[in-house]
Amino acid sequence: MSDLLIREAQDGDLEAIIRLHEEDELGSHGDVWSPETRPAYETAFAAIQASPENRLFVVVDRDEIVGTFQLTFIPNLTGRGALRVKVESVKVKAARRSSGIGARMMAFAEDHARSHGARAMELTSNKTRKEAHRFYERLGFSRSHEGFKKKL
Repeated sequence: MSDLLIREAQDGDLEAIIRLHEEDELGSHGDVWSPETRPAYETAFAAIQASPENRLFVVVDRDEIVGTFQLTFIPNLTGRGALRVKVESVKVKAARRSSGIGARMMAFAEDHARSHGARAMELTSNKTRKEAHRFYERLGFSRSHEGFKKKL
């Protein structure tokens, strides 16, 4: 696992990223890579790349993408203007879970956030993901808020 490389996603990574989301029935939001869906993903990917507040990363083992996550930097007036980072779309290839990849991703995310001035890191996780919750708590995250969503 020492060969793992974490880098910002590139155009050629998009299909592999979406394939990681496809593996996750609970968190896929109906994501599927197809000729019909490709333009929507390309548009979203271009917007992420163009945004100075967003970074999309992939984890590469040899030539295979085995993980992905997105960081969104959020300026805030509270906390005396503290910058915070939201971690989203965290995925590890199903066959590679519980091998330390997720911990490496989150350590990288924390270092990246801190080095870019963030003073807090937050994420949300579906209430049914008990193993993921234990994982995040082992990494020092605490349950601090109740989240809400509304589809528009």
